[in-house]
Amino acid sequence: MTHPDTLSLQDFWPWLADHCNCILRAGTPDSILYDDDDFFWRFTHENPNTLLVQVVKGKRLVGEVFIEPDLVSSVRITPGEKEEVIFDLMADADGEEQVLYYFVMAHGYDVHEPPAAVTRHGRLH
Repeated sequence: MTHPDTLSLQDFWPWLADHCNCILRAGTPDSILYDDDDFFWRFTHENPNTLLVQVVKGKRLVGEVFIEPDLVSSVRITPGEKEEVIFDLMADADGEEQVLYYFVMAHGYDVHEPPAAVTRHGRLH
C-alpha cells in the first residue's frame, strides 16, 4: 500500500525530468550535487537497468548520479526548508527503509490532468 506522501519511481521519474530546472540539490547519503545558474541537469540512462542524472556546465560534466531503479521501492515526499520539498528514493533493506538517492526541489509534486477530450459537433464526411 502506498502512503499519501509517497510515489512510485515510475510516476516520479518523468515528472522529475519535466521539472529539471526546479532541482536545487541531488545526491546520495555519501555525495551531493548542487544546482547553479551555469549548470543544467541532463537525464539519460547508461543501460536499461541504470538511470543517470548528470550536472553539466557547457559541455563539461560536473557530476553524476547513477540510479538503479530495481532497488527503489518508493519515493517519499517530505517538506524541506522554506519552500523546498525533498524526494527521497527509498529501498527496503532487511525490513528497514533507507534513503538511496534524493532530490531537493523548489516545489512539490504537482500533476496536471490531461485536458478533457474535446467534443466536436458537426458532420462526418
